[in-house]
Amino acid sequence: MEEYLIKPWDIHRQGTGAAEAALNWDMHVPPEIDTIAEAVIKMYDMSVSSRTLITSKPDKGGAIWRIETNKGPRSLKLLHRSPERSLFSVGLQEYVVKQGARVPALIPAKDGKLFVEMGGKLWIVTDWINLQPATKVDLVGAQELCYGLGEFHRHTKGYLPPLGAKNSSRLYRWPNYYQKIAKKIGWMREMASAYSETAASPEILSVVDEYERQAQEAITRLQQSAYSKMAAMGEPHWGLVHQDYGWSNGQNGPGGLWVIDLDGVSYDLPFRDLRKLITSTMDDMGVWDVGWMRGMIEAYHKANPLDAESFDVLLIDMAMPNEFYKHLKEMFFDPVTFLNTEAGAILQRVVATDQTKWQALAELSKDKSKYAAGSYEQAAVAQSPEKIPSQASSTFIWEQKQWNLQTKKRADQTEKEAVSASSNDKQKSSKKENAPKRETVAVPFEEKKTESSQQKQKKPESSEPKEKQKVESSQSKQKKDAVKDKVAELKPVEKKSSSNPAAEEKEAVRSSASRRKSLTSSSASNVINLLPYLSNPGTRTPRAKTAASGRKRQASLGTVRSKRKSSGAAAKAKRTTTVRALQTKRTEASRAIAKKRQAKPLSSARTASRLGQKSTSTTKPRRAATTSASSRHGYNKVPAPRNRVTTNPARKPKAKQGMKKYKGLR
Repeated sequence: MEEYLIKPWDIHRQGTGAAEAALNWDMHVPPEIDTIAEAVIKMYDMSVSSRTLITSKPDKGGAIWRIETNKGPRSLKLLHRSPERSLFSVGLQEYVVKQGARVPALIPAKDGKLFVEMGGKLWIVTDWINLQPATKVDLVGAQELCYGLGEFHRHTKGYLPPLGAKNSSRLYRWPNYYQKIAKKIGWMREMASAYSETAASPEILSVVDEYERQAQEAITRLQQSAYSKMAAMGEPHWGLVHQDYGWSNGQNGPGGLWVIDLDGVSYDLPFRDLRKLITSTMDDMGVWDVGWMRGMIEAYHKANPLDAESFDVLLIDMAMPNEFYKHLKEMFFDPVTFLNTEAGAILQRVVATDQTKWQALAELSKDKSKYAAGSYEQAAVAQSPEKIPSQASSTFIWEQKQWNLQTKKRADQTEKEAVSASSNDKQKSSKKENAPKRETVAVPFEEKKTESSQQKQKKPESSEPKEKQKVESSQSKQKKDAVKDKVAELKPVEKKSSSNPAAEEKEAVRSSASRRKSLTSSSASNVINLLPYLSNPGTRTPRAKTAASGRKRQASLGTVRSKRKSSGAAAKAKRTTTVRALQTKRTEASRAIAKKRQAKPLSSARTASRLGQKSTSTTKPRRAATTSASSRHGYNKVPAPRNRVTTNPARKPKAKQGMKKYKGLR
């Protein structure tokens, strides 16, 4: 039975019945996933009394349950990403816990692993921690959130994922990300022009040029900043970002602020999370408040210090029109509906909020002198985002047996099979290449046999001194060269067209005689004796003889074909004569029967009286009887079938309903 593979179930369940379509899949999961969750629970050393679904991600394929166990309340989480990508985040969660971060610790399964792979996804279990969200009404709550973010970033530095994990990095993508935003803002102009009849189209066209100019200016400032030197420091130097950090994923708990939901972490400049938190808070407030911005940055700086270059790149990132792009990119999915309903109100709010943005950023840029300059002059060579650094540079050592994936094992097995198959192919090809090539000249079988036997006898002599082997190899090489020369002499030469065939024959006789003479003069030890081959006329077939045999073969084929034709014609004539004889016999028999019937006398007086009555009747006389069937053709009339096909009533065919039947026939 194949394993059920977990997929996003909001798309998977679209074609189901009305009852399932009416369900709120944010608070439900398919029954197959419930079954897998029960199987995952059995992989842990705990007994579960209840399981409650807390949240679901039907569009991605993830879910979180609270389970009540004999060891206290715990959390069961289905990670919606691929196993290799989820292994990257699971490894980070274990890493930061050992570094002292306030992150839920992973509970090992019975096999010692910190995860269970089932349904094509990874499942993890942690202790359930009672958390409270930070307050949004004052700056204190925002500062708590920023301080906890700085602590988390500091603990992620130096992380290297376990082998087999898929590396996730955005450290080197800043220029491409900025260019993408500038390009798509230009697309917004095209969309608004194409749907000019929509309600929000004129408003978008009135401001889109300004936001595109802001994006291009940010690209120029990023190119002139220290970003390239900072990125060259490498991924472990900066650590990882949460990418979805906010008021729901950073909450107050025992000992301070806890960070949860780490399944989307990635390598990046750490203050990217800080920028997202500041700009989203300003957007919610409806105004860019310098006091809030300065307080949030200072709280982060206490936990994870910033330098002057980092502060400069942070200001550039805040200057990008991030909120404009984030809120209005919905027009690419359903332009008519979005531009006629939501776009107008969203655009008015974004434009009103941005009126205070540039003044706040200009005021905030004065704080750059508070931060010390960073040392990026001796930067490391930039690493490509596809390459993961080796674990030799990390102080944290993974026990690799506890981090192997089933998919990795299957991939390794298939890779080994592919490698073995390719090696077999290489061996076969090498054997073919090393195999001795056939010479063009045919040598008698006895001489070949003696030569091969001599080679076999030479094999066990490999233990002799190297000098002797070199001498023998040189001698064999000389022999081979001599044979090649003689073979080249014996190769047929292309005939040139000439008008004197007699002269050509004389020249051929002279050349053959000279060849024989040269062969007899050569030493027998260096050259294979080819005289028997030349003297034996049976070894070579002249062209004339071959042509004669071909003509003879064609003549024999012609005789066979003519014989077949004659035999076929005779058989056909025989068949026609037999058929005609049968026809004549049948016609003669039918005529004899007709004559007997005509000569038979009347049997009774009754028939005579009938004939008399017929003759004396006043009715119109009948036409003369036509010729009988026997006189018209030479075969008997086929008798009509009997009324009943069979006398067995059980096998008698039944008549169809609604149709007449007569004497058993339909």
